Order: sequence, then structure tokens, then C-alpha cells
Amino acid sequence: MIKLEGVSKTYGAGPTAVHALKNIDLEVPKGAIHGVIGLSGAGKSTLIRCVNLLERPTEGHVIVDGQDLTQQDSEALRQSRHQLGMIFQHFNLLASRTVFDNVALPLELMGVSKGEIRERVTPLLDLTGLTDKATQYPAQLSGGQKQRVAIARALASRPKVLLCDEATSALDPQTTASILELLQDINRKLGLTILLITHEMEVVKSICHRVGLISDGELVEEADVGDFFTAPATRLGRDFLNAFLELEPPQALVERLEETPGKHTHPVVRLAFSGANVATPLISRLARDSGVDVSILQAKVESIQGRTLGLMIAELIGTPETTSQALKQLESHNINVEVLGHVQRNA
Repeated sequence: MIKLEGVSKTYGAGPTAVHALKNIDLEVPKGAIHGVIGLSGAGKSTLIRCVNLLERPTEGHVIVDGQDLTQQDSEALRQSRHQLGMIFQHFNLLASRTVFDNVALPLELMGVSKGEIRERVTPLLDLTGLTDKATQYPAQLSGGQKQRVAIARALASRPKVLLCDEATSALDPQTTASILELLQDINRKLGLTILLITHEMEVVKSICHRVGLISDGELVEEADVGDFFTAPATRLGRDFLNAFLELEPPQALVERLEETPGKHTHPVVRLAFSGANVATPLISRLARDSGVDVSILQAKVESIQGRTLGLMIAELIGTPETTSQALKQLESHNINVEVLGHVQRNA
């Protein structure tokens, strides 16, 4: 449904040029919910604005539902944009219009008759839980209700794609959860393809089928959500995951960590288990089979879209030979093992 081929976006020229996007390839199939996550300034907003050509790519192609938007003239692009709904962090509602009239606005601009507008807006208010708010104004609404109005408005033109630009960033956690539930409901009922950008891992965990990680204008990692949470492939991915899960070694231990092993050190590891491994007593087996003592510093279990993920930070206390054997044993069970550093055995 959405396909980006070699998309780059550069602002300015010469030595002061800013390369906001660098050769992005991305594909989102019909009916999927695809998240793009990254730090502030990574290029997320530029990416999503390039999809509907609010920002025109410097290079590359943007193909939506088989149509290359970058090759269309202004009139064809205007028509294509009807297939691309978009919601923003700050709602962008018109204060002087009621909820009903805000939702109806894109239909009025399209020249739809008043009768058809009512036929199309009324069920959208029902879908988004706003039927009793139809005659109210934005100033009378909560943040979550305003975002529901923005979602209903984005759906008014019956788009095939919904683009979400940090749509929950201005909302509290409870309201965020209700908006994410609404987006899932819309995805299921309407078969809508959703591309959303966010810096919130909870959003990705809750509703996305697949996620891409963007850094400095480059798409550095892409995976199914379950795989990303189980075993991110990049350092930045692991940093995002660890910050979200709040699974970091104690600061007192971090200050003692050494990068390279020695004759009198032992490793500190972060382990990620998934599937059947979560319920298997691997740690007790490890201690018994390798002769290594395992000191568990932190551990937790998360459910990621029906997949169980176990995480642990532990010290493997033994000789270099026995701890090396223990690490190999863990990896042989398809456990993701990250050695955080080494500490003195006698510390």
C-alpha cells in the first residue's frame, strides 16, 4: 500500500545543507499498522510528511496504492491526497466550528452535498465516540476528545491510509491507551493502513505490527514488533528497549564495569528470553551444568502482542573458562545475550 524507494530529503545546499532523510526504503502492506520510532530530530516527521508530499522528496519515489505521487501534477496529487488522512500531535481543529463541522470540513472542500456530508459524518462520530459532542466546540473538549475529532475528520474523505504524526504525544497515559484502542478498532473495521511515527515505545508495543527505527535520517533497523522487543539488532534499538523496560544495571555496578575481560573478572550480561524459554529453568540448569554461580540483579516478564518476553541482568560468577562455557550454553538455547562488561571477581 505504501512504498518508499530511495527517498531522500535535503534542506539547503553546499556545506550548510541538512540531510533530513537519506535513501529511505520502506514498505507498508495493505491493512498493516507500521510504526517508525526515533529520537527527536532523527527525521521521523519529515518522513511521514514526505508520504503525502507535504514535503517533496529531493530524491526517490513515494508510491501509494500503486500510484507514484512524486510523478503526479498538482491536480492529480490533490486527488490522491484524499486517500491519505493525517492526524497531528496538536489536533489542528478550527475553534470557531463545532465538532460536526470540523469533521465535515474536508467534505465541504471537496464539494460534497450537505445531505451526503450528514450521511458520512454521523457514522464517523459514532465510530469515534463523539455522537453526544456533535454540537460542542473544541474549547469544550478534553485532549482525547479533540484527537478523536481529528481522527474522524481524517476519515471523512474515506482514505485508504491514515498517517499519524506523534498523535498521542500530548495526551496522558490513560487517554493515549483509549486513542490507541480506537486506532486498532479503525484498522480492523475499515481495513485502514496506518503509518505512525512516535518516540513512545508503548505505542509501538500496543498496536504496531512492524516497526522501523530511524536515526540521523537513516532507517537503521526494521523488524516485526515481537522480534524488535526480543532482540533489537542495533545499539540504538537496545537503548530504546532498555529505557522502555527500565532494565539497566545498578549505577554502582556500572561504575565498576570494564570493557575487556581479565583473568580475575566475570561478565555481567543482559539476557532476553522469548517463547518457551521463559518458562524453562535455564538459569538453574546453567549453574548446575557449568559450575557458574548466577547472581540475578534484575528480572521481569513482559507480554508483547501475545508473545512472552523475559528479561534479566545477571552476573555470571566463575572462571574465564566456565563463564565462557556458560555464555555458549545460553546462546545455544536461542537466548539473546548481551555482555554489558566485566567486573572483578573479588569486588
